[in-house]
Amino acid sequence: MKKLFIETLGCAMNVRDSEHMIAELSQKEPYELTETLSEADLIIINTCSVREKPVAKLFSEIGVFNKHKKPNAKIGVAGCTASHLGKEIIKRAPSVDFVIGARNVSKITQVVDKKHAVEIDTDFDESTYAFGEYRTNPFKAMVNISIGCDKSCTFCIVPATRGDEISIPSDLLLQEITKAVATGAKEVMLLGQNVNNYGRRFGSSEEHCDFTQLLQKISNIKGLERIRFTSPHPLHMDDTFIEEFASNPKICKQIHVPLQSGSTEILKAMKRGYTKENFINRCEKIRALCPEATISTDIIVGFPGESDADFEDTMDVLEKVRFEQLFSFKYSPRPHTEAAEFDAQIDNTLSGARLTKLQARHTEILDEIMDAQLGKIHTVYFDELKANGRVSGRTDDGKLVFVEGSEELLGKIVNVKIVKTSRGALDAVLV
Repeated sequence: MKKLFIETLGCAMNVRDSEHMIAELSQKEPYELTETLSEADLIIINTCSVREKPVAKLFSEIGVFNKHKKPNAKIGVAGCTASHLGKEIIKRAPSVDFVIGARNVSKITQVVDKKHAVEIDTDFDESTYAFGEYRTNPFKAMVNISIGCDKSCTFCIVPATRGDEISIPSDLLLQEITKAVATGAKEVMLLGQNVNNYGRRFGSSEEHCDFTQLLQKISNIKGLERIRFTSPHPLHMDDTFIEEFASNPKICKQIHVPLQSGSTEILKAMKRGYTKENFINRCEKIRALCPEATISTDIIVGFPGESDADFEDTMDVLEKVRFEQLFSFKYSPRPHTEAAEFDAQIDNTLSGARLTKLQARHTEILDEIMDAQLGKIHTVYFDELKANGRVSGRTDDGKLVFVEGSEELLGKIVNVKIVKTSRGALDAVLV
């Protein structure tokens, strides 16, 4: 049996793409996953290109992998960086055997034995392709509901690496989720660049189904207890969607609402399609209909032209919404994006100072939120066995919880009482 080493960088969609590649390769010939690089027959680096650092990391990783791999082991580069660099990867690193883009995952068995193959067609439509079955965690499933992105955010390289947005037909999604439930999954995570834009375009079907209708269909699957999704776009958060989120008992009360900036002027320059006031209104609607919901977000500081007043608008949104989770970064110019050519690029030192201020204030908010959990009762779905006799899972609203226990707890949804809090997780006892 051949051994496969796969390193996945970036988002949850990349994690799912890696699972698809593992499934496809295992259908071609038996592969056993290994965490030991030196014993692998095939090494795949599934890349991210949203920021500059992961791209720079790729070539250093290739060098390290080439030095420590077996003599005849192959190295492949997949994902978003593969999409935008293509043949350039092999020119810069001839030890790479093949390159396969984020929109071409289903072609993995075609390229693996073809020296210096490059498959990076961002117009390729695999929305109706039936991938083989493989999931990293048998207790929960990740499911892509769309591929690509139709937005034109001036900071983002994703449309150039994943192509135009196409929704996967709902009957295929229902089949995939039903299979996952039949083999032990009680929770599904729906994935897409803008999940709540689902249904805008299908590749080959005449189906009419929007995201709210899809959620309703998935809710009818027997044995499925929890539905999560990421990431919705603020622009498509209409009242019908928010009402479904709040009222459907199977939908977990955790929602990611990417802000990017609190300044209406910067949002306009980013081509996000909403204002500061629009964003706050949508979050207030969520809080009003579903007070128990947690809201997370993404924020970029130091976008070209960002003034002190623009940054203070971002801080103001942070205060008003009090996000439970924050993914924050300094602006990173990316190829194939408009913003990389903008004037008024912000000094790195100033961006760093703003990021530090934003993260410090969010840390204070998060400490208050987590400290308030002490003594509370939560319903947790346990899905991972940890070291030292502990099991972990998440509350309905997405908080990570640890309890003492064994594999007997895995796959079960039980009530717990929080006995210890920290910034990143909660300790609990069964009740």
